[in-house]
Amino acid sequence: MSQKSDYVDDAEIDATLDQLPSDETVEETVANLEANGFEVVVVDDADEALDAVQSEIPAGASVMNGHSTTLEEIGFVEYLGEGDHEWESLPDEIWSIDDDAERQAARRESQTADYFLGGINAISQSGELVAADRSGSRIGAYPFAASNVVIVSGVNKIVPTLSDALDRLEDVAYPLENERAQEAYGVDSAIAKQLIFRQELEEGRTTLVLVRDQLGY
Repeated sequence: MSQKSDYVDDAEIDATLDQLPSDETVEETVANLEANGFEVVVVDDADEALDAVQSEIPAGASVMNGHSTTLEEIGFVEYLGEGDHEWESLPDEIWSIDDDAERQAARRESQTADYFLGGINAISQSGELVAADRSGSRIGAYPFAASNVVIVSGVNKIVPTLSDALDRLEDVAYPLENERAQEAYGVDSAIAKQLIFRQELEEGRTTLVLVRDQLGY
């Protein structure tokens, strides 16, 4: 399980794009996100975030997650793996497959899970979400493939404009993820596939659990 603190000392980041915003800024951001079609649940800490995520997912649903330090920090990844729930855990099924080609096919199929969970790299105060992947295995589900999307983020990812959100991706999220990728996989990360999620047009499909804390990249 990775933590932001594991890498922050080794990565050069723009700390001005990784600060806790005022309550007024959070309120304005939430209003703009909701105006853009996103459901938003605001909680105070990691424990409340995990409770909120659990309450979003009904029994019997198939559940997949992309890599997210935030999901690890709130305890969701551990909770999903331990199996003390009534969901179908697609990560457990995928990583039990020995054949590489079959496992990759299962990973692609998991993008259409009933509930796909992950993090986000930046949130603009004007109500857009920005994220990127090296492979696309996370953001591929966000725009369309998954039936429902639950994104968890600390409020430290809120920045004033979409331009600032793109800067945050480059100058905060990428340096930290690159450190993690080098340690975990022995390769550099890359902003290879990028998503600007401007609106959710399907009512109730995408929920952002926004935590009043400094979490994730």
